[in-house]
Amino acid sequence: MTHVPHELAEEFPEFVTQLHHLRETDGHFYRISNEYHELNRAIHRAETNVEPCDDARMNEMRKRRMALKDEIYGMLVKPEPAPEIGD
Repeated sequence: MTHVPHELAEEFPEFVTQLHHLRETDGHFYRISNEYHELNRAIHRAETNVEPCDDARMNEMRKRRMALKDEIYGMLVKPEPAPEIGD
């Protein structure tokens, strides 16, 4: 199989540890990172003509991937809340 570009670990190498942590501890992050991964693979298959699609579908998939990437980045740079005093 060919190398799939745009994997999250490659897009955010400085956040690899945090990517792993959030996937294990945050259900929403887990869902959107899975959606990103599946969509990224679909785009790669379309780009390599394994599963071709029309330009409109390709643009739609790329826009969705960018929106997911933006949301993921926002979650990666958001500081974790400090523990409450007394916890």
